[in-house]
Amino acid sequence: MESEKIVREARNIIEAHFEGNDYEPDVSGESGIFVTLTKKGKLRGCIGLPMPVELSKGLRDAALGVINDSRFPQLSKDELNEVTIEISLLSPPEEVEEPLKEIEIGKHGIIIRHGHHSGLLLPQVPVKEKWNLKEFLNYACLKAGLTQGFWKEPGVEIYKFECIIYCEKSPGGEIVRKELK
Repeated sequence: MESEKIVREARNIIEAHFEGNDYEPDVSGESGIFVTLTKKGKLRGCIGLPMPVELSKGLRDAALGVINDSRFPQLSKDELNEVTIEISLLSPPEEVEEPLKEIEIGKHGIIIRHGHHSGLLLPQVPVKEKWNLKEFLNYACLKAGLTQGFWKEPGVEIYKFECIIYCEKSPGGEIVRKELK
């Protein structure tokens, strides 16, 4: 798939929504996918599907979902011209037994699960926040609604995944592949 195309298609989905139209993206393949919106360097929304899905459906669901990310006010039509779009395509998650040996900052995203609790952090998060591996694991626990350090408890499932990331350099502008290291 063309790197620029998936980001442009996400913007097309959101623009069509604000015009009262449905837009079916022209992408193919399967992948986990997250759509992230950033405004003036700050997170404005991030929604996605960690498990592999048909990309046209996953992209559409994530792009429409990010407009209403419950952590932020609903995105407005005018605000769309102020946000950049980033797409993360996820590899299938693999369970890890020894997180301190198997997870690498700048390479892996993580999912922490325990019972009905689940938290996911994309690989770009610890890089941006300058976290070490233990901080990364602790914040994933907090995102899951667990306490810091809970990742060490018996019965906790920890998964890692990798991402290919494409983003706009400016709202609606040039699209580049984002490298984390």
